[in-house]
Parts: sequence; C-alpha cells; structure tokens
Amino acid sequence: MEDRDRTITIQAGQCAFVRRNHRLLMYKNNKGAEPYKGISLTFNRQTLRDFYSKLHAADLPQQVGPLEENVIRISPSPAITSLFQSLTPYFDENIRPTTGVAQLKLQEGIYALLNSSAHFFPVLFDFAEPWKIDILEFLNENYRDDLSLEQIAAYTGRSLATFKRDFKKISSLSPQKWLIKKRLETAYRHLQEEGRKIKDVYMEVGFKNQSHFSTVFKKQYGMAPTEVHAGWQQLEPLRNEI
Repeated sequence: MEDRDRTITIQAGQCAFVRRNHRLLMYKNNKGAEPYKGISLTFNRQTLRDFYSKLHAADLPQQVGPLEENVIRISPSPAITSLFQSLTPYFDENIRPTTGVAQLKLQEGIYALLNSSAHFFPVLFDFAEPWKIDILEFLNENYRDDLSLEQIAAYTGRSLATFKRDFKKISSLSPQKWLIKKRLETAYRHLQEEGRKIKDVYMEVGFKNQSHFSTVFKKQYGMAPTEVHAGWQQLEPLRNEI
C-alpha cells in the first residue's frame, strides 16, 4: 500500500486497519502460484454507534490516546485469525452471508480490534464531525484519478450535498468542469513547454479517450493538441541555439 510518501507491505496472512476517509493506493499481488485473496470489513458510523451504545463505562479505558498512523498493522491474535477463517468459506463458495451474520462478524471484528489494543477505542468511537480535507488541495493532488463525485466527497470528509455546497464557495465552475479545466491546463503545459507526445499526455492527465481529449482541448484553447505540439517542435531548434 502506498500512503503518500510511505509504503506499507502486508504479507499473506497479515492484517491492517485503515482509517475512515483515508485514501491510499493498494497493489494486490499473488504469492507465488497462489492467486491474491483478501477480505475486508468496513465499519460504518451507525454500526460503531450501536456498538458503543452497548458498552458500559467500566469497559472504556482511561486516558488512552488515539494511534496517529493512517494505516495500522494489527498484530496476529486468535481473535483476528478465527474471524477471517470463519469468513473464508463464504468467499470460497461465493455465498453472500445473511444480514444477521454480516452484522455479527462486524461486531466480532470490532471486539478483535479493541482486544488487540486499547488505542482503537478513540479511533473507532470518535463521532465528532469528520475533519473536512481542503477540497482544492485534494483535487490538485488527485485530479488525474477516475473518481466519482461521491468518492471525492467521501475522501474529503463530506456528504455529496455538503461537498457540492462547499465547492460553490471556491469555484464558479461545477466540480466536473473544474477537473476538465485542470487536466487541460496540465496537458497544455506538457505539450507546449515540454514537447511531450499527445499519446503520452492525455492518459497521464486523466482522459481515457484521445478523441474526447482533442475535442475539449480545441474548445478550450482554440487549437488542436497537434498544433500546440507542432509549435513546440518549430521552436526547439531555437531553444538549442540559446
């Protein structure tokens, strides 16, 4: 897993916890001839609220600070091992567990985390309004990715409605048009200032189709990407002389 400038490797049979509203890049690799298999549990806020409401005050640890890492390795334990072993047959047989079974497994997972470290109490049961990540900072770092508005809203700690409302405060464009404009500006710079090839640029900045890229590029700049690239090639001899 790549978490900005940090790389975390989880081996076969190991387990990790990823914080809510945190985005990372995950590579799923085979182990030798064995195909990759992974099981993940997602604890939504309502499930955690219901669990917390049934805890007694005596069950809560005192003066325990939350863990700071976004990706937390979980030490092997009988509780963790038995949890995932009990889920494996459902995936091997491609059988969807009933709602009741799924809820029980989520509760079992919460108990397993709390038993592994008391530091998970403040991590799991922080019900304050989630921290809102700066929208422009997030989009400037992730504009190349194929994310839906729902995903962007979730990654920035917002509901879709709140994300749209907050976005109107920072741009007169819609989120979709802002992303296209950002991608085109980056593509233009690559073509004009660096002389990059069109086929290498359009996918890198987030477009899936070269024809669509050329159409919106010409609409934005009044010229085709090929013309911008040709202009760079004409000036290249002069750059070399300088």
